Amino acid sequence: MDAVIELMSRTGCSACARAEAELARILPDYGLSAALIDVDQRAAEGDPLPRAEYGDRVPVVVVNGVEHSYWEVDEPRLRADLDAMS
Repeated sequence: MDAVIELMSRTGCSACARAEAELARILPDYGLSAALIDVDQRAAEGDPLPRAEYGDRVPVVVVNGVEHSYWEVDEPRLRADLDAMS
């Protein structure tokens, strides 16, 4: 499967840690893993866009460049969308 899954997050965010754990449980079923994007770190490195776009809603799951869910992982929807891609 050729899907790119990103998790927009920030250090110290407990909801982000839960979302990361959920994705780590779900995505291997599809042969995928999530790229973790720390929006604050990106801003400090000179790329303010992720923090400007997602910073007030982290964690945000992004699938193939499109926002999929925020504040939590919508597992049924994520699985349905991944199933539809396979």
